[in-house]
Amino acid sequence: MELERFSLDGKVALVTGASRGIGEEIAVAMADAGARVVALARSEDDLETTVERIEAAGGDAIACTADVTEDAHAEAAFDRAEDAFGSVDVLVNNAGTNPYFGDARELAIETWEEIMDVNATGAFRCAREFARRVDGRDGEGSVVNVASVGGVVGLPHQVPYTASKHALVGMTRTLAVEWAPAIRVNAIAPGYVKTEFTAGVRGNDSVHEELLAEIPQDRFADPEEIAGAAVYLAGPAASYATGEIHVVDGGYAAH
Repeated sequence: MELERFSLDGKVALVTGASRGIGEEIAVAMADAGARVVALARSEDDLETTVERIEAAGGDAIACTADVTEDAHAEAAFDRAEDAFGSVDVLVNNAGTNPYFGDARELAIETWEEIMDVNATGAFRCAREFARRVDGRDGEGSVVNVASVGGVVGLPHQVPYTASKHALVGMTRTLAVEWAPAIRVNAIAPGYVKTEFTAGVRGNDSVHEELLAEIPQDRFADPEEIAGAAVYLAGPAASYATGEIHVVDGGYAAH
């Protein structure tokens, strides 16, 4: 396969949750592949590092402050992207939260609703706005949802998170069918990654060792190891892929 099939030259990519971890690395990787990037997060200050990294490498990026749980914020983010770059060709739904670890019987409904609102409804809100704006541009739109291995298997003590990621997987498959051929919709399902979400697990030696025993690669991923899958799914190399759930988990689900 020719290298240019992995190029995103001429594309504009909007990446949510782009201020740190997987989202930051995806934004940087999109820019490295040639895309102009709209890096979105709730606080613009948190996006400085992402934008600076892209610009230092010769890329083009802007920071955009928005909360994916608000309709008006999603609309405003796409307005800002279009004002800056003319259009959006790729949407990466990476914004997520996972504040709860414990027995489902102790879970507050408010916490359930918060997690679902960010991880599932927020992703749909952005995907819906994206689809409204690329209507009529057949085959030019690509949505990449960042789900989780928790979207294809059960993760004990993380019921709201796994429920939200299973919802995101179901949404991915359904929108892929509904929006074809104009828009391809795929998802990445990362396993355990070295981010702030897993800091507590990595800091607990016994739990960490138990998890490593279930990962054939015998380690957690670095965030940049997830970014390549996003670039692949966003671009022409994956032009016939839609409704795909691309698991990047070191073999965890297979094991």
